[in-house]
Amino acid sequence: MLFLVLGKGKTGSLVAEVARERGHGVRAYDVNENVRASALTAPNLAGVDVVIDFTTPEAAQENIRAVLALGCRIVVGTTGWYAHLPEMKALAEKRKGALLYGTNFSLGVQKLFRLTADLARLEGYKFAIRETHHTTKLDAPSGTALTLKEIIHSVRPDAEVPIVSQRLGDAHGEHMVTATSDYDILELRHDAHSRRGFALGAVRAAEWVHDKTGAWEFREVFDQL
Repeated sequence: MLFLVLGKGKTGSLVAEVARERGHGVRAYDVNENVRASALTAPNLAGVDVVIDFTTPEAAQENIRAVLALGCRIVVGTTGWYAHLPEMKALAEKRKGALLYGTNFSLGVQKLFRLTADLARLEGYKFAIRETHHTTKLDAPSGTALTLKEIIHSVRPDAEVPIVSQRLGDAHGEHMVTATSDYDILELRHDAHSRRGFALGAVRAAEWVHDKTGAWEFREVFDQL
């Protein structure tokens, strides 16, 4: 398959590397080569099976709209644009394109999401979340931490779930969910040793979505990869 990677930062570059290792063709644009989605034209997307976006919230919004308007497929690892999600889902349906998005493409984190849902069913516990990332990560709390909070609230809508965010050095990403009662403490933790897990998940997501139409969150499909 041929993938077009948007973003040549640390994660985007690793996505391109992993895709090549898995036998795919790869093209890539950085932000200066794709200002306001200007490079996402029908001629440039001809022959591209899936676009993979690891850019910024503002750029991702424009990139998604441009790709879906042409009836193409896109995997989005960028967060911060979800206020526009209903619009993008409707566009994917209208144009027969495909949108696969997620706050975290690590398969290990997907298991953390499932385990957090189980943990939230415990009676008599208070829940908290802590996350640590590198100092260049702009959003805080992370999208993954917000997803964990959303999962807990889906089970316990009235629970207070504080999030503590830290930005330290070149940390790849750590998330911890704590459940505390009067008698004990339970902790779920995912600590990324490398960004490669995120990149591999994004590439496998692109492999999965290349022949499909519709819109999905990665949580819904990761166990089909």
